[in-house]
Amino acid sequence: MAYWLMKSEPDELSIQDLARLGEARWDGVRNYQARNFLRAMAVGDLFFFYHSSCPEPGIAGIARISAAAYPDQTALDPQSHYFDAKASAQKNPWSAVDVAHVETFGKVLGLGYLKLQAALAEMPLVQKGSRLSVMPVTAEQWAAVLALR
Repeated sequence: MAYWLMKSEPDELSIQDLARLGEARWDGVRNYQARNFLRAMAVGDLFFFYHSSCPEPGIAGIARISAAAYPDQTALDPQSHYFDAKASAQKNPWSAVDVAHVETFGKVLGLGYLKLQAALAEMPLVQKGSRLSVMPVTAEQWAAVLALR
């Protein structure tokens, strides 16, 4: 099993939304490296659900991959914020995965707090200039974050 961190703006999909829904599609990733990470995910992999672009950015809980990568249909929808005019049904470069709720943390582990943790110094999330919305997490980093909740 691999571990990941995936970012979502809470007004689009929050950990609370996912807890209420049980399962949801994770789509709209429009960075090739982040897309490749989505494609590398396997059913059962766990990820930290990170709230981004909000008053309190940070890790809000845990979810798991419930369906492996498949073509992201939002790329084909002209009404979608994630529409890609270059994508077609035959050649869609974008992927989505399905995710399921596992746990909502009692408090969000804020980015500032995470940056103070020596065990997380190598985690891409806390490094300057890292803006990917999907990134791998090592088993050691996973354990270190779990110890903070």
